[in-house]
Amino acid sequence: MIVEIDNGSGFCFGVTTAIKKAEETLAEGKQLYCLGDIVHNGMECDRLRRMGLVTIDHEQMSQLHDVTVLLRAHGEPPATYELARQNNIEIIDATCPVVLQLQKRIKRQYEAPSKPLQAEAPSKSPRGEASIVIFGKKGHAEVLGLVGQTQGTAIVIESLEDAKRLDYQRDIYLYSQTTKSLDEFHRIIDYIQQHISPTATFRSFDTICRSVANRMPNISQFATRHDLILFVCGRKSSNGRVLYNECLRVNPNTHLIEGPDEIDFSWLEGINSIGICGATSTPKWLMEQCRDAIIHRS
Repeated sequence: MIVEIDNGSGFCFGVTTAIKKAEETLAEGKQLYCLGDIVHNGMECDRLRRMGLVTIDHEQMSQLHDVTVLLRAHGEPPATYELARQNNIEIIDATCPVVLQLQKRIKRQYEAPSKPLQAEAPSKSPRGEASIVIFGKKGHAEVLGLVGQTQGTAIVIESLEDAKRLDYQRDIYLYSQTTKSLDEFHRIIDYIQQHISPTATFRSFDTICRSVANRMPNISQFATRHDLILFVCGRKSSNGRVLYNECLRVNPNTHLIEGPDEIDFSWLEGINSIGICGATSTPKWLMEQCRDAIIHRS
């Protein structure tokens, strides 16, 4: 039986940097808190917890003073930095550079002379005001950080169906969460271009991370080469869901697992070739554990 791990799978640059900063700080013997799961992978979070990393939420952070908090790759809204200043919290900022640039672009657009309309009641805003629209997952950490650049006024759409409900009499400035599907983003752009009022302006900004987007064709080719695909990923990973669905599209014999304990060995009956791959939040060591579990069972 052939068992191959996809060389293109594993942590992206932003996640790698965040984990490295956490490990370095913990190695110095410092108490370190992380605002939210450092990565959407439970087993990697457990590994770092055993090293001493304490995961907190925003409410818990508001109760802390004179401590050190790591901001993960997803980024945070301005309110988080203000809270840290007020509570004398040292910030280790591991925001991904790609996300950081996107935050800055959205903030500049928001602060431009023509302010965007309020998300709560777009139809009541004066004609001519602009909508800042973000294609992303509502409630996702990165998206919350992006919306925070607009004081909560940006409109978040999750799909083409959401895009159809935009006010096309207004100027629209469209951005995307960095890990969304490039193909779906382009479908949304095409639809808006076809429906925007002749008197309104539409501009789209391709802010999807290429190190993530380029994984789509690579993982698709990888999935076609094997009889069975094990996609190793935390179920909270937005990027993982996109890549898993692509594997499933080209190879229906694809299974999403979080670790070796979830492998159903009945899947392997009559199988000659197994491919193991994962998301940008999947550590290589976890894919290796899945490979070893199969080899030891064979």
